Amino acid sequence: MQIVRNSEELARARSQLAGTVALVPTMGALHAGHMALIAEARRRAEKVTASVFVNPTQFGASEDFGRYPRQEAQDTRMLEEAGCDLLWAPSISDIYPDGFSTRISVSGVSERWEGEARPGHFDGVTTVVAKLLLSVRPDLALFGEKDFQQLAVIRRMVQDLNLPVEIVGLPTVREADGLALSSRNFYLLPEERQQALSLPRALEAARAAILSGTPVVEVLHEAHASLRDGGFSRIDYFALVDASTLEPLDEPKGEMRLIAAAIIGTTRLIDNLAV
Repeated sequence: MQIVRNSEELARARSQLAGTVALVPTMGALHAGHMALIAEARRRAEKVTASVFVNPTQFGASEDFGRYPRQEAQDTRMLEEAGCDLLWAPSISDIYPDGFSTRISVSGVSERWEGEARPGHFDGVTTVVAKLLLSVRPDLALFGEKDFQQLAVIRRMVQDLNLPVEIVGLPTVREADGLALSSRNFYLLPEERQQALSLPRALEAARAAILSGTPVVEVLHEAHASLRDGGFSRIDYFALVDASTLEPLDEPKGEMRLIAAAIIGTTRLIDNLAV
């Protein structure tokens, strides 16, 4: 696996990649969910690239940028063993050089949920993803569905800007007990790790209730109560939404998603489930 650390090195390395190219953008602290993306990229493309960059512009002032887990040596080893061909690990100054003053903002699908809970977050995501796509010029880029709204926002951006790349979303990878894999699970204390299971269990219970005909308002009320009883101190949202627009639904209709974000201890977890 070739490792490059700035845009000039990337341009040279990219010019040497023949055939179809896939990109898996990450913020590092890799786990089995990322490896599933790499494996799918290998199935779909002749060459696989990955980026590791903890993007400061998608973190709020009081969020966890400073303590976000960083494990470059382990990440590099995992990617190489998984068959990645090229790793781009740029510095902040390479992505955001002095005088950088451009921001990409996607309205509509970005405005609720994570957009309300984390103002400015999606502007940071779309700006850095656009830079990654324009720099690597992949034929396809792969993202996990755990960040479901992020995936929808990126699809909208790519479509609106006519970027020549296919965006592929893969189902959430979970632990054996159902907890969605996340780099932020690293923060959970042992007791909190067990309590965190209240989140996937609440989503499963809500899906079953909706499919059995229970009114949506009752389902969501019960979900909030189960998360509070399970140890979550704050619930940013727990909602049934249209899977395409992410608009809230008061009754079942078409393709739907249950989406949730809540805090346990000092850790904010997000998850979602198709309905």
